[in-house]
Amino acid sequence: MAAEVQKSLTKSPDALVVFAAPQHDHQAMLSAIKRELPETIVVGASSAGEFTNVTSGQGLACAMGLVGEDVVFSHSIGRNLARDAASAAQEIVSRFTPTPPGQFPFRSALVLADALAGHADILVDQLTLATAGQYQFFGGGAGDNAQFQKTTVFCGDEVLSDAAVALEILSSKPLGVGVSHGWRPASKAYRVTASDGMRVISLDGFPAIEAFEEHAKETAQNLDRKEPLPFFLHNIIGVETGVEHRLRVPLAVDPGGAVICAAEVPTGSVVRIMRTSTESAVAAAKVASNAALSALGGRPAAALFFDCVATRLRMGDEFGSELASLQERFSDVPLTGCNTHGQIARAEGQFSGFHNCTAVVCVFPE
Repeated sequence: MAAEVQKSLTKSPDALVVFAAPQHDHQAMLSAIKRELPETIVVGASSAGEFTNVTSGQGLACAMGLVGEDVVFSHSIGRNLARDAASAAQEIVSRFTPTPPGQFPFRSALVLADALAGHADILVDQLTLATAGQYQFFGGGAGDNAQFQKTTVFCGDEVLSDAAVALEILSSKPLGVGVSHGWRPASKAYRVTASDGMRVISLDGFPAIEAFEEHAKETAQNLDRKEPLPFFLHNIIGVETGVEHRLRVPLAVDPGGAVICAAEVPTGSVVRIMRTSTESAVAAAKVASNAALSALGGRPAAALFFDCVATRLRMGDEFGSELASLQERFSDVPLTGCNTHGQIARAEGQFSGFHNCTAVVCVFPE
């Protein structure tokens, strides 16, 4: 992999972003990259589907090399994410450049987190506070093909669990970040009357699953409490934020009727059950791409794309239509990305934080 990246560039990359399916020997892969590119900063994550301009699938490994005269990179790790996400954020930011040189006024960071550690919402919020809102963040949660057993992030030749990694990017030109999901409300509003992290215990005072069962009956859909995922992939939770709905994917139902989600849903929040279509998902990827290009304000040199593994599972073969729209949009520049267990996006003019079922595009300037 490292040799292929090296061949496509005029010199060794300053930074390398790597996505690799869980069945790969990540430690051996990173060690080989370090031998080939000893001076290159390496960050990455296990993934749940991988893609480039020319190929896509599951079980792959892909990478993007970044190089430029008008950009500076650094890397950092935040550990013990499950126990203290705020401290993990502080640990990451402590390695950021305290006073960037004047020729690099634009500050961004790619952030990849162990999704199973949870608290990614808190992590992104704390990163924003710790950097006084001067950075835009993009990235996602590491994946394992929706097995939800073990997800890892990479930094250098380390394979890490219960951690987040960041690639700080200081540049003379802005990076463009775009976000869109294409889901629309399909139910009445519910108040989250009890929740515990990723467990939505009750909606409007009743066991959370009852709201989904009522919605399934009203819309003539099948919902099996023992195997709810086929229903949940098409009927996810939208948390009202005042501008957009932040999405959460339900995964399972516990014996008490609580719904376990892929990310936290706060007590007291107002939620709706959401719906979408293949056409809406494809359109959302286009909207995210156009927003990223608009924020860039110039010609793109490369693009990273993150979308949810739940989107791939819901769309099946039709996910290829969404990828094809991105591959066509960025046919002239390198495109690399993966399906993640949650997406990270915080940029000016974008609804922000940690998302599910959302397309996130980052475009790098020439």
